[in-house]
Amino acid sequence: MLKNIDPLLSPDLLMVLRSMGHGDDIAIVDANFPAAAMARRLVRLDGLAATDVTNAILSVMPLDDFVPEAAWRMEVVGDPQAEQPIFDEFRAILARHEGSNFRLASLERFAFYEQAKAAYAIVSTGERRLYGNIILKKGVVRD
Repeated sequence: MLKNIDPLLSPDLLMVLRSMGHGDDIAIVDANFPAAAMARRLVRLDGLAATDVTNAILSVMPLDDFVPEAAWRMEVVGDPQAEQPIFDEFRAILARHEGSNFRLASLERFAFYEQAKAAYAIVSTGERRLYGNIILKKGVVRD
């Protein structure tokens, strides 16, 4: 155990987060996502909600403020403007950790897949809610 570190951050996930550099992406995905087929590095956190994992990650990792977008969700297939309840949860987590400067952008399903494939790592969760996927771009830690 470590002090002031969310216990959801497993040793493997902490190693990935520490190894990432500025501008690297990490995808946190739901249980339906084809993570094993796409991941360059795969961290499994079965049984955990994607929102809880996102919250834990953002407790230690800043988002990139040098780019127009640093957080993306997958669009609903066939209805890109549709909202899912989990999207508001992701937005609340972003605001809690990063303030109102960051918005949750959206990507079409296959564009999301391509960005996830290129990500430094994919964290596969046990999230059962549909569209429980988010990609985060790592920023820099400022003193």
